[in-house]
Amino acid sequence: MESKCIGENSEFASYHPLVNLLYFVFVIGITMFSLSPYFLAVTLLFSWLYSILLKGKKGIKMNLAMGISILVIMTVVNLFFNNNGETVLLYINTNRITAESIGYGIAGGIMLLSVVVWFSCFNVIMSSDKLIYLFGKAAPVLGLTLSMIFRFIPLLQSRFAEISIGQKCMGRGHDQGSLIKRARQFTKEISILIAWSLEASIESADSMEARGYGLRGRTSFHLFKFTRRDGVLAVLFAATGMIVAAAVASGATNMYFYPKIVIPPMNVQTAGALICYCILSAAPIIIDITGELRWKRSDLIM
Repeated sequence: MESKCIGENSEFASYHPLVNLLYFVFVIGITMFSLSPYFLAVTLLFSWLYSILLKGKKGIKMNLAMGISILVIMTVVNLFFNNNGETVLLYINTNRITAESIGYGIAGGIMLLSVVVWFSCFNVIMSSDKLIYLFGKAAPVLGLTLSMIFRFIPLLQSRFAEISIGQKCMGRGHDQGSLIKRARQFTKEISILIAWSLEASIESADSMEARGYGLRGRTSFHLFKFTRRDGVLAVLFAATGMIVAAAVASGATNMYFYPKIVIPPMNVQTAGALICYCILSAAPIIIDITGELRWKRSDLIM
């Protein structure tokens, strides 16, 4: 598999922001209320595939690091703080270790990991201008806050990398010298990062206030236009998403762990909802891959 990532050049990202938001509301919302092994497997698979498609090797490394950490923490915490379940595996002092608590911890960890990976995809597709466009008029403060939150971590990473490079050029890198010297240098770089970020936040707030952001009647420039292809995709997302949401409401995507693990049966409703969720989850991946193939074909013709 080629390590090249699509990133912000995603074909799905070129769709209307309302369509992008509708997709992530459904996939993240459904994931948060699903503990069934069928739905957990589907959401984990497609969230990872889309993350890798958008971010390449960087996405694989990030997902593995997060996945191992979340699964271990969720399983261990649930193991020692939840003693429910009838299948006792062993005792640690007076603490019962049950198969049900392990299963619930793993399922909860997979669900949380999938939500985090979906949000990482959301952060790539939903740029700050899209969030401001969607929430700028109805809730300007919310729109600005969301745009700042989702760009905060990538911005901090790029600023810290810039600070580290500058310090290394002056012979003061945080990976040089003794342990105490490296710790002091790392603390200094963190201090520079915090000061820079706070100063930039104040400047951004003053700039937005000077431009009249949030005032009644203020308009903003955008290039977003809801077209026929946006309508078709929105109908697809709404139809498949509502079918799965109905299954979530009826409990078809849930699973019982206590007092005994009961795997939900694969009936007609569950199978139909699972197929709809596969279609919903895979749609952006198919759109992006098709777009990439179309661009490569046009390059070959030229």
